[in-house]
Amino acid sequence: MTPLLSVENLSIRFRGDGPAVVDGISFTIGEGEVLGLVGESGSGKSVTSLAILRLLAPGSVVSGAIRFAGHDLLQLSENEMRARRGREIAMIFQEPMTALNPSMRIGDQIGEAVRVHHPEIPRGEVRERVIEALNDVAMPEPARRYSDYPHQFSGGQRQRIMIAMAVVNKPRLLIADEPTTALDVTVQAQILRLLRDLRERHGLSMLFISHDLAVTAQTADRVAVMRRGHILESNTVDAIFHHPQDAYTRALLAAVPTMTTDRSRPLATL
Repeated sequence: MTPLLSVENLSIRFRGDGPAVVDGISFTIGEGEVLGLVGESGSGKSVTSLAILRLLAPGSVVSGAIRFAGHDLLQLSENEMRARRGREIAMIFQEPMTALNPSMRIGDQIGEAVRVHHPEIPRGEVRERVIEALNDVAMPEPARRYSDYPHQFSGGQRQRIMIAMAVVNKPRLLIADEPTTALDVTVQAQILRLLRDLRERHGLSMLFISHDLAVTAQTADRVAVMRRGHILESNTVDAIFHHPQDAYTRALLAAVPTMTTDRSRPLATL
């Protein structure tokens, strides 16, 4: 079966003569599948996600192929890419407080994502879609909170708003870039459960980016381990966590304390 997303020999440079920050990586995501992309900060995870959406800064040099639903995204015109961005491929960005416009009501921000791709829809129907999306992410009293501003919500609720904005157009692929960063453990569990529910309800495929191995194990079907712009190994969650092949993957797992960790010995360092 042809994968929904196929990244082939992707390399990224911020200058044409600069070093590759992502160097020849390849991976696929099937329909309804979740791939976890894990690694330390600076390994190239977020840069890869921005390359898929073609949101890298001007001057960046990207080579290889990024095939989505049979089309190489790197070969599309900007107008063709804009038609897919936010509609067929959507992204949950890090840090919802900085990603949301503090001076704009949350209903209008989510509604803007609908109006960009469906300008023909009447304002009343846009509002209905926004409230439906807020219901989907289990926002309490969505009709009443429609006109509130970002500062009136908790951190977990702001993350739910970001997810609602990403799924309001019912995309085929969702890129979740560190969606639980800076959330406490209880709220983190709620967001992960929400993502699993949305995946089952809408058949979403997902690229789940994280530096947290435990979180990734709860969410992904397969895991790709990334370091210094390279994918070191890729396999099922069970294989990665119980039979890691690369020394770096083994060190990552050994650096995480568990209930069975020998506390008389120091954790592994990378």
